[in-house]
Amino acid sequence: MAKLYFRYGAMNSGKSTALMQVAHNYEEQGMRVLILKPQVDTKGGGELVSRLGVRRKADLLIPPETDVFEAVRQANSTAALACVLCDESQFFTPEQAEQLFMVTVDLNIPVICYGLRADFSLKGFPGSTRLLELAHTIEEMKTICTCGRKAICNCRKVNGRFVFEGEQVAIDLENDVQYVSMCPQCYFKAKRAFYAEKAASQAD
Repeated sequence: MAKLYFRYGAMNSGKSTALMQVAHNYEEQGMRVLILKPQVDTKGGGELVSRLGVRRKADLLIPPETDVFEAVRQANSTAALACVLCDESQFFTPEQAEQLFMVTVDLNIPVICYGLRADFSLKGFPGSTRLLELAHTIEEMKTICTCGRKAICNCRKVNGRFVFEGEQVAIDLENDVQYVSMCPQCYFKAKRAFYAEKAASQAD
């Protein structure tokens, strides 16, 4: 029975690298994979980008309105797929997460989704929340904070300064936006400093 896997982790936990390794493993055995990437993630254009410097072209860029089940079904009708691999899966819509689940049910093709669980304000991405609800298997990919503790939070930097307000989606490395994986202790230390500085500036 095919399964839906959701492999989540904070920034810098090696999600894209792991995806490309899995793709390589399948292809080395002569099997075909389909790599999907949500179109909203403009980092790298049509490529998957690993912080290790590894890059690979996505097979399909998925706009929010695309029926992912139909896209996979059509690709599978051309040549049988061994697996569907999804990068930046937090950017799929909840409906697309359901469609990926149905790929495993009706097409019997395994689907492995890699993505963030929550945003820079510790709120779940709608796509990730649905994947957590539906996935047969949920796996955490671990990374560490600069202090050495386990990092589970994603902290946003704009122009080199930590920020805790703004839109949920701001793509890494665009418009001077960067993300840092942090442990909860360091995350809330930075958050308190942000609001203390904001309160001080408003009092002036």
